[in-house]
Amino acid sequence: MLKRITFSLLLLLGAWSQAKPAVAQALLPYTLPLDQERLQADGESLARDAAQLAQFQQYDEALARAQLSAQLLPGNADVLALLGSLYLQVSNPQPAEAIAVLEKAKALQPENPLVMFALGSAYFSQADYMQAAQSIESGLKLEPDNANALFDLGNAYYKLTRYDQAIAQYEKAIANDASFWPAVNNIGLVMYESGDVDGAIAQWQKALDIAASEETEPLLAISVANYSRGAQVADSSNTAVAALERDPRYADIDFLKENLWGEQLIAATEQFFSTPTLQDLLAQL
Repeated sequence: MLKRITFSLLLLLGAWSQAKPAVAQALLPYTLPLDQERLQADGESLARDAAQLAQFQQYDEALARAQLSAQLLPGNADVLALLGSLYLQVSNPQPAEAIAVLEKAKALQPENPLVMFALGSAYFSQADYMQAAQSIESGLKLEPDNANALFDLGNAYYKLTRYDQAIAQYEKAIANDASFWPAVNNIGLVMYESGDVDGAIAQWQKALDIAASEETEPLLAISVANYSRGAQVADSSNTAVAALERDPRYADIDFLKENLWGEQLIAATEQFFSTPTLQDLLAQL
C-alpha cells in the first residue's frame, strides 16, 4: 500500500511540475501604475463632498468621505483639519481621534489658525481646558479677530474659573460680531456664578434683544434667576413653560451642563424644576 501511494504522489507531482509553468505564465501579475493625478482628484472630490455634507449637518456621512479623502491625501493639512473637525461633530463624537488627526495637520501647517482652533475644540471636548486655551490662543495670534475662536477661548477660561478673562474674550467676540448673542448669553452665565444675579439677568435679556427671537436658553435662565432671588413661581414658570415647550432639551440637566451652566445656576434650576408647576410640565415632555 505504501509503494502504491508513493507512486501516485510522484505522478501527481510530475503532473504539477509540468503544468506549473503554464499556470505561472497565465497568472503572471501585472502591477498597474498608480495614477497620482487621479488619486489627487478623487481625494479632493471626496473632501468637497464631505464639506458640503457637513454644511447640511450630515456629519456621519461627511466623516466617511473625509476618512477616504485622508487616505488618498495623507499629507493634505486641509483634509486632515476637516477630518478632525468632523470627528467632533458626528453623532458619536471621537475627540481622541480628532486630536490625533489635528496634531498631524498642525505638524504639516503650523501656521494654520483654523487647525489651532479645531484642536482647541477637541481638547475642550476632553475637558482639557488648559490645553484647549493654549491651542486657541496660538490660533488667535495668527487670526485675532475670529469671533468664534474668541468665544471658544472665553468658554475655556470660564471652565478654568478665570472669570474676568472669560468675560473679556466674550466681549471681544461681540465687538467683532455684534449679532453674536451666545457670547452675551455666556457673560450672563459667568456673572451668575460670580454672584451677580441682576447683572446675569441683564445680559440674558440683552441676548434675547440681539437674537430678536425667543431663544430658549436665555429665557429659561431668566426664569430660573428670577425664581432664585424670590420671585413667585407663577411669575417665573410661565416664561419657563413656553421656553421648554419650544425646546425640551433644556429640561435635561445634563444638557444644561453641556451648555456650560455652572454649579450655582444648576442648583437653582433643580430647585425650580422641583416645583409642582414645572414637575407637571416635565412629566409631559
